[in-house]
Amino acid sequence: MPDMPGPWGEAQREAWEAQREHLGAFIRERRKQANLSLRQLAELTSLSNPYLSQIERGLHQPSVRVLRAISDALNLSAETLLTQAGLIDAIAGATDTRAGDAAAADEPSVPETEQAIRADRRLSEDQKSALIVVYRSMLGQPESAT
Repeated sequence: MPDMPGPWGEAQREAWEAQREHLGAFIRERRKQANLSLRQLAELTSLSNPYLSQIERGLHQPSVRVLRAISDALNLSAETLLTQAGLIDAIAGATDTRAGDAAAADEPSVPETEQAIRADRRLSEDQKSALIVVYRSMLGQPESAT
């Protein structure tokens, strides 16, 4: 699977593909509700028309930056699209599992870091959500990848 490097089992691969398709359908539905053509959305997001079409068809997993541009254009919160993309729930599940391991190894717990991000008044809510998603994704990587 070109969009998801790494050793993925068939079930995981199919789950990610289904998630991409779900995200694409959600974006397409929201775009239509906003009475926007694909071309108009492309102009609002500074993304190419073909790339947006591929996202809507579930062929590509967009980056957080792309999801943010789409959420802004569709007047959605970035967190809504991150959830639809499966990034918040999937990463939260991986973090919950690792949180028990971290406590056992006397490592700092995730909530303290997340609390610091959430308490920083210089950041918008969307920025806080994006930072937490990135932070959790880093914790979900194998130790040898650091």
